[in-house]
Amino acid sequence: MASIASYFELKKRGTTVGTEVRAGITTFLVMGYIVFVNPLYVSSANGALTGSGAPGAVAVAACTALAAGILTIAMGMIANYPFALAAGMGLNAVVAFDLIAGKGLSWEEAMAVIVWEGVIITILVLTGFRKAILEAIPLSLKRAIAVGIGLFLLMIGLFEGGIIVKSPAPTVPLTLGFGTTPLATLAVFGTGLVIALVLIGRKKGPLPGALLIAISAATLVALAVGVTSIPATLVSPLDANNFAGIGAALGSLTSVWSNGVGVVSVALAVFTIMLSDFFDTAGTIVGLGERGGMLDKKGQLPGSDKVLLVDSIAAGVGGLFGVSSNTTYIESAAGIEEGGRTGLTSVVTGLLFLAALIVAPIAGIIPAAATAPALVVVGYLMFQSIRDVKWSDTSEGFPILATLIIMPLAYSITDGIGAGFITYGLLKAAKGEAGEVKPLLWVAIAAYVVYFALKLGLTG
Repeated sequence: MASIASYFELKKRGTTVGTEVRAGITTFLVMGYIVFVNPLYVSSANGALTGSGAPGAVAVAACTALAAGILTIAMGMIANYPFALAAGMGLNAVVAFDLIAGKGLSWEEAMAVIVWEGVIITILVLTGFRKAILEAIPLSLKRAIAVGIGLFLLMIGLFEGGIIVKSPAPTVPLTLGFGTTPLATLAVFGTGLVIALVLIGRKKGPLPGALLIAISAATLVALAVGVTSIPATLVSPLDANNFAGIGAALGSLTSVWSNGVGVVSVALAVFTIMLSDFFDTAGTIVGLGERGGMLDKKGQLPGSDKVLLVDSIAAGVGGLFGVSSNTTYIESAAGIEEGGRTGLTSVVTGLLFLAALIVAPIAGIIPAAATAPALVVVGYLMFQSIRDVKWSDTSEGFPILATLIIMPLAYSITDGIGAGFITYGLLKAAKGEAGEVKPLLWVAIAAYVVYFALKLGLTG
């Protein structure tokens, strides 16, 4: 036990083994859904992928859990931060609906694109470019990113809990879900939210394990009202055939450039995914670091080069495992809120992902309505960083507003950061203060202009 405390510097960071274990469990409970959701995108169960060569849902679930477990443990052991990784939501949709269904790539070729993205972004880390870009972001925008991610988490929680839904009215995008969401689901969400808020808002201070208690209580209510159920049997996904697809992308690393889709089209796909991965992670670690009090006085995360290296390698590993690019999850904030401050939290989360290979049905008992309140509460807590934002200067205030509004409404960390960057550069230039914008930030702004042009179809 002493060696564990020493390796992870528990005393230096003001935490304990018990706290780290509890935090790791909480992070897994909040983000474990990816094991069951990722197959909906990256398996032949999805109609868009029929005939693409993609493995079945069980195989994707097994490889998703395996990759997440290995990479999250690596993050904890190498970088010593409580950040968990898994197949990135959004990026898996790009694989399914853009690369495979849209461009006509096979599953192996789509994963080869992901591997290439991982290789390039890893090179950017090894050359110091990715870290330099991160350090070029002004403190005001870093705080905006943290607040924006908080709102994004809150929005995810409200959607997952069925509180906010897409409106059936064509002129109204969103509406309250009270009229469409079953009362049983609302009861589960309400139970978790009330318990979480009560335990965190106590006069004596937040109760350790508050989010874990809330998730557990909501799950019990979900079992009682029929929102979820205990499976009759456990189905092990450990069949060797489930892992046969690992490494399949290697055979397409060359052929993907000459398969008829076009070199330019493939290159643009690699660039777009890389840019999204690049800034999504940058924003995530800044937001998580801010919430956990891990940033230094300059707003930098000490040892961020190790975090970025593991995250970059994870992108390529996700392609090699056939489960899409793996990336650092903003849901790690749940574990940080439980007191997780070191890589031991990540190691615990990673071990639970590996355990999910065997007891996946058990992990699947916990419904989204039970974990959604934790995201709402964490989002609220991250939003508190808004108190450090200065609004008096338009060139500082409006980019902050653009970041924290676009991020949740566009449902994209990357888009929110891009909106903030571009407006920041534009307003600083208009004010005659372009010199305050660091050269590498201008590079990032230019990259975002290209990114949005591609996304909006403005390149023809």
